[in-house]
Amino acid sequence: MKEIELSLDSIDKVKNFVSITAKFDAEIDLVSGRYVIDAKSIMGIFSIDLSKPVRLRIHEGRENVEDIINALGSI
Repeated sequence: MKEIELSLDSIDKVKNFVSITAKFDAEIDLVSGRYVIDAKSIMGIFSIDLSKPVRLRIHEGRENVEDIINALGSI
């Protein structure tokens, strides 16, 4: 499992983020305080406090974690 900090402080960033994460089969979560949500769920993302950075948690799977992080680099 790999974790990085990420800022999703605009609607466009959230839409781009969900679009990118949906392309991967890996389990990807967002952690905000004590809440853990599916990073592929746009409704879930909008239910957390996005005024602060969130933790992106990528679980090991068939995809290379670094490929996912590189794809998200444009956000």
